[in-house]
Amino acid sequence: VTGLYRGVSAPLVAVIPAFAINFWSYDRAACNLRRLSNQAPGSELSISQVSIAGGCSGVALAFIIGPTERIKCLLQTNKNQYSGFLDCARQVYQEGGMRSIFRGTGSAILRDVPGNAIYFGSYEYLKRFFMRVEGAEKASTSSVLMAGGFAGIANWLFAIPLDTIKTRWQTAPIGTYRNLLDVFQTLVRNEGVPALYRGLSASLMRAFPANAACLCGVETVKGMLEERR
Repeated sequence: VTGLYRGVSAPLVAVIPAFAINFWSYDRAACNLRRLSNQAPGSELSISQVSIAGGCSGVALAFIIGPTERIKCLLQTNKNQYSGFLDCARQVYQEGGMRSIFRGTGSAILRDVPGNAIYFGSYEYLKRFFMRVEGAEKASTSSVLMAGGFAGIANWLFAIPLDTIKTRWQTAPIGTYRNLLDVFQTLVRNEGVPALYRGLSASLMRAFPANAACLCGVETVKGMLEERR
């Protein structure tokens, strides 16, 4: 059973700073978009503006999640080579310094910028849709849960091919591939286009409950903080 949790230490280390920076950078981008558009602070953004702000947050997210995903993927695919998170990080650093630690971060940016644009844009669109259906001025918990869950699915439907390429790039011995395009071409040539979507069903099974809970938590805490102002 413990094999199912191999590599869990890496995302546990990253999850708090990653999500904090993700939502903070989204809010900062949203504020800047309002200022550039001469909108009042706190005013409602269009869905396209929400998507742009989401895309901006993807850059910050990738710089946190990229290195930790490299460690996680190596722990999951090399059972006997590493004794744990710190040992893996140490060996990766010895292999090529910080360049090796951040290997695959560029591919994480390619995944997370459009992925986050879809994520935040679809969440806001669905949340407003459910509010109109309910005739409410404020999103209910059920609306947030449904919108968050479906936003997570929309994100992974787009991101899974890029995530597959990123994982192959991060876990392959250095020198196996020339670049990300070479990863893509080799994968499609040897295993076919369906290989890009390997793991999609598992990702979607996780995406709905995980993102429903995440965004419900974010909205709840934001509401609590606004009440205290």
